[in-house]
Amino acid sequence: MTATEPNEVSARSWPRRLARAVALLTVACAAALCAGFVWFVWHVPAEEVVLDRNADGIVVLTGGSSRVVDAVELLAEGRGTRLLISGVHPATNTTEIARQLPRHERIVTCCVDLDYAAVNTLGNALGTRRWVRERGFRSLIVVTSSYHMPRTMVELARQMPDIVLIPFPVVTDKLRNEPWWTSAPTAKLILSEYAKYIVALVRVQIEPMSAIDVVGSVRDHARN
Repeated sequence: MTATEPNEVSARSWPRRLARAVALLTVACAAALCAGFVWFVWHVPAEEVVLDRNADGIVVLTGGSSRVVDAVELLAEGRGTRLLISGVHPATNTTEIARQLPRHERIVTCCVDLDYAAVNTLGNALGTRRWVRERGFRSLIVVTSSYHMPRTMVELARQMPDIVLIPFPVVTDKLRNEPWWTSAPTAKLILSEYAKYIVALVRVQIEPMSAIDVVGSVRDHARN
């Protein structure tokens, strides 16, 4: 064997070692994603929670009519002093909402604020932060669908780390009445929401707050 043969053997073997390492890393990532999905599904409640405390304010993210109804009922029960409906359609106003909820017309008229700017969950978080700072609130009940709650809490906690967030997940009839895996549309929804949740987790870890967010946060604190 010549002096160059060991180097030649090493040169031929490193692609195999690299391929093995890539395969192991892929398997590890897949296992982590699967474990994360199990955790995610486990934390998507099949029944609505019973709140054991009140908060300064309530925010509900639009996307289902039952969310708004539940949030208004929490407001009527005195769980918070004001309600923000985030992500409202431009044609909607409090008069229309009050007309749809005649039993709570008075409290909708006096104590509900509307945010028209938000078009996604990050926008919901930014608008909620402005509202919370303007009102001087220190705690917040968060109302959204159960499968949407994990991602919502990530975005809100990112924008308002000093605010106490109390989740109130709204459980849809479909999730309450049948296992999610028995329905293809529901399974697709859960998988899609899990993927968005992972993306949000990664983004808030690696993405620094933008200059706009920093200036807005400083301005919000200066008002109080």
